[in-house]
Amino acid sequence: MAAGSSAPTASEYIVHHLAHLNSSGAAQKDVIDFSIINWDTVFYSVLTAALAAFLMFRAAQRVHAGVPSRFVGAIESLVEFVHEQARSIVKGDITNIAPLALTSFVWIVLMNTLDLLPVDLLPRIGELFGLHYMRVVPTADLNGTLSLAIVILCLSIYYGIKVKGVGHFLHELIAAPFGTSKNPLFAIILGFANLAMQLIEYIAKTVSLGMRLFGNMFAGELVFMLIALLGATATWWGAGLGFVTGLGWAIFHILIIALQGFIFMMLTLVYIGQAHEAH
Repeated sequence: MAAGSSAPTASEYIVHHLAHLNSSGAAQKDVIDFSIINWDTVFYSVLTAALAAFLMFRAAQRVHAGVPSRFVGAIESLVEFVHEQARSIVKGDITNIAPLALTSFVWIVLMNTLDLLPVDLLPRIGELFGLHYMRVVPTADLNGTLSLAIVILCLSIYYGIKVKGVGHFLHELIAAPFGTSKNPLFAIILGFANLAMQLIEYIAKTVSLGMRLFGNMFAGELVFMLIALLGATATWWGAGLGFVTGLGWAIFHILIIALQGFIFMMLTLVYIGQAHEAH
């Protein structure tokens, strides 16, 4: 809260910590509003992207003919694993697709990992510079995760056109999944039905991809806030219980952090792989 204000209630504390530092200067009214820029989401997304690029660059610099270090060995194992997954799912050239999958996994895991920082640490530092609202985890912002999902949607359409050609791609939009008919009337009806199904499929994939990542990370962030409230009670048992539950949830949350990055990466490969397949 702003300096000089009284201690917030539990509900005020949570509402305050769920507010973004955005371009409107006021609390976001709708869950999704692409007219507002959440500066905290942008900042921490770019920060983790730069960190991911630095780690990959350092690993590439340290590669040599001898026995690799643990860091280089871990990165090499990760690169090989992602490459094998891409090759098994995408039936086509994966020269650019495998690096895309690797980037999405590393970047999302790093963004998710910010959730392990103490809830009040970075927001309190921000208050010292006059920033009274700040959310640290970019993947707990639905605007951010849907933006990632929209990028994957555009890529799946791009590869669909690139692999099949414009004519074949457009033909599939009105010819799958129900097929076509030689009867002109039935052909028109089936064409509209196929197009509607294709649009629903694209929208459902995009929304589910963004919502899945957002939902898991938002829930984890909210649990950390509730644990922080428990630890802030003016009793020794509250502080002790807050520490124990916070530590336990953080250890369990590590699995969620890695799993959500893996799921996003795999679904990215699946959706792009489907764009390579002809009906």
